[in-house]
Amino acid sequence: MHGVVHRSINLGPRLGRAFSDVLGGGAASVLSITFGLSYALLIFAGPLSPYLAYGVAATFISSAVLALVIALGSSLPFAIAGPESSTAAMTAILASALVERVAAADPAAPMLAPVLITLGLATIVTGIVLCGFGATRMGRAIRYVPYPVVGGFLGATGCLLVLGAIRVITSLELRFTTLAHFANVITIAELSAACAMALILYLTWHRSRSPFGLPVILIGGVLVGHLAFWIIGLTPAEAQAAGWTFQPPPPTRFMLPWSTQNFANYPWYAVPDLLGNLVAVVFVTATSTLFNTTGIEVAAHREANLERELNITGLANILTGALAGYAGCISTTRSLLNLNSGATGRLSGITVALVSLLMLAVAPELLGYMPKFVLGGLLIYLGADQLHKWIVESRRRLSKTEYVSLLAIILIILQWGFVAGVLIGVVIGCATFAFSAARIESIKYGFDGTEYRSSLDRSRDDLELLADHGSEIQGLNLQSYLFFGSANRLYQHVKALLARHPECRYLVFDFKLVTGIDSSAAYSFAQIKRSADERGVKLLLVHLAPGAEKTLRSSGFISGEVRIEPELDHALEWCENEIIAEHRGLEQEEASLRDWFAGMLGSEREAGALMRYCERVEVDAGETIVRVGDAADSMHFILDGRVGVMVAADDGRPTRVRSLGRYTTVGEMGLVSQTRRSATIQAEVASVLYVLNTHQFEALRDADPALSHKLLTYFVSIMAERLSFANRTIAVLRR
Repeated sequence: MHGVVHRSINLGPRLGRAFSDVLGGGAASVLSITFGLSYALLIFAGPLSPYLAYGVAATFISSAVLALVIALGSSLPFAIAGPESSTAAMTAILASALVERVAAADPAAPMLAPVLITLGLATIVTGIVLCGFGATRMGRAIRYVPYPVVGGFLGATGCLLVLGAIRVITSLELRFTTLAHFANVITIAELSAACAMALILYLTWHRSRSPFGLPVILIGGVLVGHLAFWIIGLTPAEAQAAGWTFQPPPPTRFMLPWSTQNFANYPWYAVPDLLGNLVAVVFVTATSTLFNTTGIEVAAHREANLERELNITGLANILTGALAGYAGCISTTRSLLNLNSGATGRLSGITVALVSLLMLAVAPELLGYMPKFVLGGLLIYLGADQLHKWIVESRRRLSKTEYVSLLAIILIILQWGFVAGVLIGVVIGCATFAFSAARIESIKYGFDGTEYRSSLDRSRDDLELLADHGSEIQGLNLQSYLFFGSANRLYQHVKALLARHPECRYLVFDFKLVTGIDSSAAYSFAQIKRSADERGVKLLLVHLAPGAEKTLRSSGFISGEVRIEPELDHALEWCENEIIAEHRGLEQEEASLRDWFAGMLGSEREAGALMRYCERVEVDAGETIVRVGDAADSMHFILDGRVGVMVAADDGRPTRVRSLGRYTTVGEMGLVSQTRRSATIQAEVASVLYVLNTHQFEALRDADPALSHKLLTYFVSIMAERLSFANRTIAVLRR
């Protein structure tokens, strides 16, 4: 008894939800019926117009199967599916291409069976591809197609919808060769009426989206049209004869074309020409599925299972194709209309499917009373709405380069087809992306050793030394993806940095925020290494990912001279240790030089003064310091190392006549006499020299004559000592 009472209490809410679902499904059915009739006219136009009854049947069978399967399996229970304007436009292009190819080969060839087979197979292939996308999660890859390519693709679809509407209204294709046929009063009047209908739809239903707004407008358009015919004295038969209304097609005929004879007579020679349009159908259906699902998610504040949507849409299209229908997907407009009508369950989609099946009996009679400008105006509105979305509204979201590429893709598709448009569009999109990405700064920030140090605690003396010489460490924190564009800008930045900081000895690159490195970027890093080597700068790489390291190693950038550290702190500590060791050594070296000069001159002050006029030089073993015959414009104080005085022997080979070690001088006689060098001086081992040239000596003599006099006295004593040694050597040789 308690269970019976409980069930009776819940019966009311269940009936209420079911009623809301049926009401919402009924509202969505009105859109499905109206759109379905316009799509049938769009696809079965021109040479296919005699088969419109089959087209109407295929349309509503497609609507019923798609609505039923997706209603039962979608992750959004209120979803309504069916043929969409974009998928219908692609299907119309596919059917038209087949008809043109077959008519060119054999004008008398049958058209209906090949068209139905083509539409069915294209829909089955589309369903299989969608299921593959859903099963492998590859459907998300479509979202990586550049936005201008998608926009150009769908914008071109809008253009084709408008062109198809013109063909539905006038039975003529809009081409340069057919423009003369449009120059008559009736055709212009038909097109004007259709444009007025499209404008009314835009001003009313487009802005309100009322559930019953569209049927009211369309019924009103039919009534106004027949009222206008009555006022001007046209009977329904005369209006049909004049082309104002559609010829009533025969009752809908359903035909499955899957017979052996139909396959045997199928124009297989036309298949290569249809592949591009087949790809377009698949692409548009997959793109519409993803975009429409995302749009419903945003508008309804609900999350959908994208893979599930692709799988169920693929299954629905396979079943639709098996029944000789054409492709479709979830509809944003109909689904949101259903939701706004209060529907929340799957019964609404089932309602749409049942109403679509019912229309198989009613649609032909309804179409016979329909003025062409009503459905033609609906198609113009749908195409213009698509064009407005992708050509006008997208202008605010795209850069100038992207927007121009979108327009170019639309023109390419209209001129050469969808495959050429997509391929060229992808190339344009990639080039646009590369151009845009190259302008993104690859350097997040820079620093030097005076403002950013390692975490190692150091003595006060070391900190003072690093404060004085920390600018010898320059660091760059890199970011984003490095490829030929951004890496070249990095190279230009490094060149300018080294020019501004000639004291730089260590250049640190932090790759922590780098997402990847293109192999072409390695060339720019090779240029960076060359510039660093020319200035004696050591390169250090930090947080280098294995993939990036492999790329840089394969290019030869990473070698023994380039140091790799796991963390920035370790790299800075190593650089600081090198600077401290180097400058501590220089301090000791300067102390030794000062002691030598002080002993030479007998004054600490004069020793310091002389040091200020000398320039420090390091030479490697075997390096020539001066050459015989050069102007004697300098002398050298040898602080460390050893140099040799070389003269040419009788056979021309150089011979060492004297070797000079640390705390000795060479070249002082030439500095005083200002004659040519009489011998070549060459470093025998790595040596440290302090050079006093003629200009510095003259400046010293003018500024401090006493110091100059002491220095000359020292030179005389050195020369006297060497002369005395030479005399003793000669005396020994004469024994």
